[in-house]
Amino acid sequence: MTASHDASQTLQDEVLQAIEQRQPLRIRGGDSKRHLGRPVDGMEIDVRAHRGIVTYDPTELVVTVRAGTPLAELEAALEANGQMLPCEPPHFGPGATVGGMIATGFSGPRRPWVGSVRDFVLGTRVITGEGKHLRFGGEVMKNVAGYDLSRLLAGSFGCLGLITEVSLKVLPKPRTCTRLRLELDAPRALSKLAEWERQAIPLAGACHDGRALHIRLEGGEGSVAAARDRIGGEDLSVAYWTDLREHRLEFFADPRPLWRLSLPNHIPVLELPGSVLMDWGGAQRWLKSDMDTATLRPLVEQVGGHATCFTPDITREPFHPLAPVLLKYQRQLKQQMDPHGLFNPGRLYAEL
Repeated sequence: MTASHDASQTLQDEVLQAIEQRQPLRIRGGDSKRHLGRPVDGMEIDVRAHRGIVTYDPTELVVTVRAGTPLAELEAALEANGQMLPCEPPHFGPGATVGGMIATGFSGPRRPWVGSVRDFVLGTRVITGEGKHLRFGGEVMKNVAGYDLSRLLAGSFGCLGLITEVSLKVLPKPRTCTRLRLELDAPRALSKLAEWERQAIPLAGACHDGRALHIRLEGGEGSVAAARDRIGGEDLSVAYWTDLREHRLEFFADPRPLWRLSLPNHIPVLELPGSVLMDWGGAQRWLKSDMDTATLRPLVEQVGGHATCFTPDITREPFHPLAPVLLKYQRQLKQQMDPHGLFNPGRLYAEL
């Protein structure tokens, strides 16, 4: 039996006290992703005591869970029923929580083929910057009241409010999974991936590590077997995809700064100094490089992408700067949700 405790009233009281004292707050969960974004100067408010699965109906493929619940605990409950979080969010540490999963919005290798964390959020409960505990959305897809606001919280890094609860759509685990490794250089790998997309190959992972292309196939037994016969290659370790998701591959041990480049699917290999690992079929590229921020970001922008720094203290703005019009809307949203500027001030951008 997993631990369950509703600490929402305590959290709300702490927020109300912070409003009264005009005290900024640093929202703390498992802290496994604390190194991401700008540092926050604020009093810590810890959500880990607010934990537990509130409702879970495997037949409806919906789970509602408190934000402080360990992500591993939720995944174990789903695993026991042959289900999963399709976007396979990274933990980056043993203490990762469900709230941190939503706040950072990061998805794993399966993301291009099934969707992101945001796509599986049905509803949330949030303590706002005015100290109100509000519910947005619901537990079924057809309930769209407040649905967009729940999605906006995914990837907000806690800047819009304190998430206390989330309802998520889950999916059955695939019936068959095959993992393959093919000796291809990066340009040839991108060409092959484009070809396989047109052939409706059941891809659920595609990563090039600089030496070889790693492929994951998921689906029915017949479709996976047929795709394997067409693609070829040798069997790959089961652990590879988890190690990729959790940044445990040898590539990530490189001491140089780590950058995440998000690019359109069709972009060819970019000539950048450093080492590159291509995930998401080439749409997400991890770069280990000492390249200067002011040089890297314009190059990425020229091909329609953006660059985020995952290594602390390398740049004053780890997240790619927003265009002025987008920053304007972000500031307006922050003002509406958090008028006193309490929650994680400056975590995403200095202006927020």
